[in-house]
Amino acid sequence: MKLYTLPGACSTACHIALRWSGLEFDVHVLSRDELKAPDFLAINPAGAVPALVDGDFVLTQNAAILGYVADLAPASGLGGDGSPRQRAHANRWLAFVNADLHPAFHPLFGPARFIGDEGQYEAVKAAARTRLRGMFERADEAMRRHDWIAGFRSYADPYLYVTLRWASRTGVDLEGLEGLAAFRSRMEADADVRNALAREGLD
Repeated sequence: MKLYTLPGACSTACHIALRWSGLEFDVHVLSRDELKAPDFLAINPAGAVPALVDGDFVLTQNAAILGYVADLAPASGLGGDGSPRQRAHANRWLAFVNADLHPAFHPLFGPARFIGDEGQYEAVKAAARTRLRGMFERADEAMRRHDWIAGFRSYADPYLYVTLRWASRTGVDLEGLEGLAAFRSRMEADADVRNALAREGLD
């Protein structure tokens, strides 16, 4: 298998999950220019990461790749213990990060997509930061009860971790969210997480 990733993008979550899975894989770290190059567009015409190539099978979209990795490596427990209830609980938090948290960052990454008046960019960003704070408070409440967002280490954790990195970079207020702070420290003490970050050229 080969994973195509962009440093610090949501695809970094797939990179970490693959390292946790114990599966053999290669990783290709793309530059932003390479996203639109013909070679990569032949793999994913959308010009977006992540993309996973497994023989003649090409898979895109974070949630799909994370689930595929979990199914290929059930002993890793990334999708739970095999019970429908644990899988659903992992999926619940994966959906929260993928469908709620991740899109809420879009006004911070590209305010022009939401409003044409440059003078309003900061207002749009401020509203996004307030909304994100509320979402992170929900995640923090869960993290104060467990070490991992689903109550066990799952494929939702790397994705949540990536959004915490984005929050720090974009000025989202995480003050007082002690559960999430402890979670981030656990992630950054993990050898597989450190190796994934290093491979992507991240600190």
